[in-house]
Amino acid sequence: MTENELPLAPDDLTPEPKERQAHPFKTLKELLDHVSGKDLPPLSLEDNRQAEVLPFPFLAIVGQWEMKLALTLGLVNPNVGGILLVGPRGTAKTTAVRSLVDLLPQVERSACHYGCLPEDIEIGGLDAVCPDCAKKYGEGKSLTISDRVRLIELPLNAKLENVVGGLDERAAIHQRMRLRPGILAQADRNLLYIDEVNLLGDDVIDAILDAAAQGSYTLRRGPASATYRSRFLLIGSMNPEEGNLRPQIMDRFGLRVIVRGLDDAKERLEAYRRVQAYLNSPRQVIGSYAPDMAAVREELQETRQRLANVRISDRVAKEAIALTQKLGVDSLRAEITWFEAARAYAAANGRTRVKMTDLHAVAPMALRLRRSTFIDEYFEHQESEESELSKLIEPFARKNRKK
Repeated sequence: MTENELPLAPDDLTPEPKERQAHPFKTLKELLDHVSGKDLPPLSLEDNRQAEVLPFPFLAIVGQWEMKLALTLGLVNPNVGGILLVGPRGTAKTTAVRSLVDLLPQVERSACHYGCLPEDIEIGGLDAVCPDCAKKYGEGKSLTISDRVRLIELPLNAKLENVVGGLDERAAIHQRMRLRPGILAQADRNLLYIDEVNLLGDDVIDAILDAAAQGSYTLRRGPASATYRSRFLLIGSMNPEEGNLRPQIMDRFGLRVIVRGLDDAKERLEAYRRVQAYLNSPRQVIGSYAPDMAAVREELQETRQRLANVRISDRVAKEAIALTQKLGVDSLRAEITWFEAARAYAAANGRTRVKMTDLHAVAPMALRLRRSTFIDEYFEHQESEESELSKLIEPFARKNRKK
């Protein structure tokens, strides 16, 4: 029996192991639902003259469940392949992304200036790292340090040299040649956020997509060259009024969220009250959500650990694939994103086996905006050409078979 052919109980209802929770809620979803609807305590006016970065609490965002779910799934499983938020201005897209900073996990980073990692030694031996790291490895010392994942924002006016890097000007003053890594290298093992992604120049977006696809990129300036890691979760936002994305860019975003304004008048009023409270007393609002944010952060960590054991059976996967084929979706990234998002959703619900209900919950954001009218028309034209070619070639083939 292979790994993908797990024994299934009827309707995939095999009992899952129960784990002790630090809060009364059974799943991460229940916890998020509860906290998002809590009331704020009475607040006092603060002196806000200090220039501090105080992100609006993620759990204080009213409504927008699909957007919050997509971002949460991205934190659980970066293999969802990026997240695109599409919607009009003023719908909390950028606010939601920036509010993730207090929920970001810890990761192991290289402690070396050259970025040496233990995996380099596993692949290429001691010659694959610098002499200092080779010595540390031989002495049994760690080559990494634990650090919090960061949110790296790409400025809208970023030039290609800012993105990929270039020559270090300070070194050039001393007649030395040294490369300076760009934003893509800084984004390694972080979140890279691009606001108004549809307005970026083609050269910049192409460099980002290539680096995201390969997980690394090589920078060459004259005789100097260096290869930098660029493994990151790409998050983009855009207002469709300002222009569309090129198809190859759209295809690189796994989850696509349509962010609309709040329809419920009570929710709109509650959103206003929370924003007003935050503008008047940001520290108090952040402090009122701090215990719940800590609980969610701990739950996310447990969910990430559980994810490694989450499996999707062949039976469930084949049903899902049949749906993507019925929809006429050609890109294989559709299934990859859909299955990885469903695994994250199952893990968030405390399970280690994907059910059809998990696939159903994440299907819209994984499958929307994937069909192409142009490609459909192109294939129709190609089919007529193939049919004509077959008719012309068949007599020629019969004639040559007789010879």
